[in-house]
Amino acid sequence: MKAVVATTVTVSLKSHATQTTGTMLRRALRAATVGASLLFAGHAVAQQVFAAASMKDALDDLSATYAKETGKKPVLVYGASSTLARQIEKGAPADVFISADQDWMDYAQKRDLIDSSTRRNLLGNELVLIAPATTTGDVDLKSGADLDAKLAQVPNGKLAMGDPAHVPAGLYGKAALEKLGIWSKIQGKVAAADNVRNALLLVARGEAPYGIVYKTDANAEKRVRIAGTFPADSHAPIVYPVAVTKQANRADADPFYKFLQTPSAQATFQRFGFSRP
Repeated sequence: MKAVVATTVTVSLKSHATQTTGTMLRRALRAATVGASLLFAGHAVAQQVFAAASMKDALDDLSATYAKETGKKPVLVYGASSTLARQIEKGAPADVFISADQDWMDYAQKRDLIDSSTRRNLLGNELVLIAPATTTGDVDLKSGADLDAKLAQVPNGKLAMGDPAHVPAGLYGKAALEKLGIWSKIQGKVAAADNVRNALLLVARGEAPYGIVYKTDANAEKRVRIAGTFPADSHAPIVYPVAVTKQANRADADPFYKFLQTPSAQATFQRFGFSRP
């Protein structure tokens, strides 16, 4: 079986002024559709794991360990949980689905796409504000005034985050900014990315002075630093549910699904910054 590489759509602020969020979403969905169609050919020989983009580093590491132990290397497909859930609905060959929030797993469950008896809360995470590593100074996130003032100091400064219309990290971020009372003031400054890793890239490349991502994303990128952590009560708890899909090849899917919940796998997740839910 040839290796299948799932690519993501990177959003650049150079073209942000001329691209609408709707256009970005349509392009992301088209890219995901192409990637999903390429995976059909390999469905019989390896389990397909559709996982939130923020899990990439930890899950790549665990996949390599699993391959050494079993001789079977899962095909990992990363993206926004919303995009992945919709692709599963359209028939993309996922055996295991890991969402970055409960809502998109609920979406899959309501459409009878997953075996609900296998649904488990796998991981937790934190929501943080990031800035380029070359900058200094933290942002007080106990109230929204500090972030609003910091953004105002940067000409045409953008706040990079997952699209708040559908990307879990963006939904958490919007909720936190609403709780801080500044969403209405800064929503026009948002650079919406099709997944949280592309929001991370905007800040890492210096195209945005600040961004909202998960703690694990910030830990994975040396070109950014954590400038503040959003209070836990400013948004819903960040939980990553996992489930086996209804269409899964259970002989392959079940062992990997169970492997993700072992103490050794949980220790690896924690090493990358995830928490227990």
